[in-house]
Amino acid sequence: MKQHWPAPERNKEPILAVLRRVLPAQGLLLEISSGSGQHAAFFAQELPGLDFQPSDMDDENLASIRAWVAESGAPNLRSPLRIDVTDHEWGIAHVDAVFNANMIHIAPWVCCEGLLRGVGRVLRAEGIFVLYGPFRLDGQHTSESNERFDAGLKARDASWGVRDAEAVIALAAEQGLEYRERITMPANNLTLVFRKRS
Repeated sequence: MKQHWPAPERNKEPILAVLRRVLPAQGLLLEISSGSGQHAAFFAQELPGLDFQPSDMDDENLASIRAWVAESGAPNLRSPLRIDVTDHEWGIAHVDAVFNANMIHIAPWVCCEGLLRGVGRVLRAEGIFVLYGPFRLDGQHTSESNERFDAGLKARDASWGVRDAEAVIALAAEQGLEYRERITMPANNLTLVFRKRS
């Protein structure tokens, strides 16, 4: 039931360093597409001032997240919500921060649109949105490995693929999400940080 994936184990410490710096010290954080639940369990333990609300839409992932929540026992880690980013309501009113990792390249573009629309809807004014994963910059891949990865994704599903950071930033702006910074991460990934305009 409890899944354990290599990628979250590898990237959790570099992501945590970013979250410590950019997130508010207190409040409610919504994680979209929590996957196995490893990130949520780890970050909740390391950032005790924040309440963590994990979510996913896949039944196996939700079961895994529940197992991580139960094992963690962290008082600031909530049971997961079932959220489809393309839905017009997510079942949560307002949050102080949103985190999403490694989703928009393994989903159709409509999911990126839904993610940004939903974040714009639930994030409080001045709230922080952190988006992690591989991106292209100025229409170009940042590494040969990302180019190969992108080709592999598109071979599996033509609607998938590594997204252009500029396109994501432009779409976010339409939802009141102001681009603040780009952080270079290990393994040719990037973190994009946004703030909800007041």
